[in-house]
Amino acid sequence: MRSNVGPAAIRGRHVPFLALVIPVLALMAPPQSSGSPTLAASMAVAAVGQGEYGTIKGRLVWGGDEIPPIRVLCEKGKAEKDPQVCASTKPILSRELVVDPATKGVEYAFAYISRPKGSNEGAIQKLLASKPKVEIDQSNCEFLPYLTAIYKDQTLVVKSSDAGINHNVRLVAFNNPGLNQNVATGGQLEIHLVPERLPVKILCDIHPWMQSYVMVFDHPFFTTTGKDGSFQIEGVPAGTQNLVIWQEKVGYANKGAGRGMPIKVEAGQVTDVGAIQLDPAKVKS
Repeated sequence: MRSNVGPAAIRGRHVPFLALVIPVLALMAPPQSSGSPTLAASMAVAAVGQGEYGTIKGRLVWGGDEIPPIRVLCEKGKAEKDPQVCASTKPILSRELVVDPATKGVEYAFAYISRPKGSNEGAIQKLLASKPKVEIDQSNCEFLPYLTAIYKDQTLVVKSSDAGINHNVRLVAFNNPGLNQNVATGGQLEIHLVPERLPVKILCDIHPWMQSYVMVFDHPFFTTTGKDGSFQIEGVPAGTQNLVIWQEKVGYANKGAGRGMPIKVEAGQVTDVGAIQLDPAKVKS
């Protein structure tokens, strides 16, 4: 079948076609000035890339009316072992359950994303550059800080500032090999840990009241709660993520236990999950 479209008709169709092509080619050309369309388009793409992540914040709060008292592990000047150093200037208090009377906030809990959907390589690089090593000190016969959260490629350093006495470091873990090693005054122990599903317990058998926890992650989306129970996790990939709150005396304080509670993270936004209550009835004796 012969076409009825002749050369003249074809030429007549070239005008609108070129009218579409020329602006496109202009956009593809290298930018000539700061006000060029190409630069504006590039800036728009960059802005979209920066908005791929969001922030999760909230608070862990005590769900009862009465604030639980803090146990005294060693009274001042009355430690059973090395009293010239241990609790010599102040008592040693338990940190297993610390509730702020003013805010009912629960301190010393891990807040993190379980099996995150997506990654943030920039956050990992920033974390490793700013803090390649994370320290725990043995001071006043206590592990300080009580809770430590680290990324798997950070090195854990346990040192001792207590003069004239020895400590030892013993790990209770599942995936990491057992460790039991002395640390003398001024000494330190560097430990490389692999990720664990639960916190690793750190003990000193010389001073049996001493303990601490470290949790090792294969992603950078973690933190610990502050004095008022607040926490904030930044750089979380947008989408639905599962938030976990782990506290020593309760275990999982969130809905969904170890699976986590689903949280929708908006790109470039802060998602406030509000107050997550720690149920007093679940506190282990």
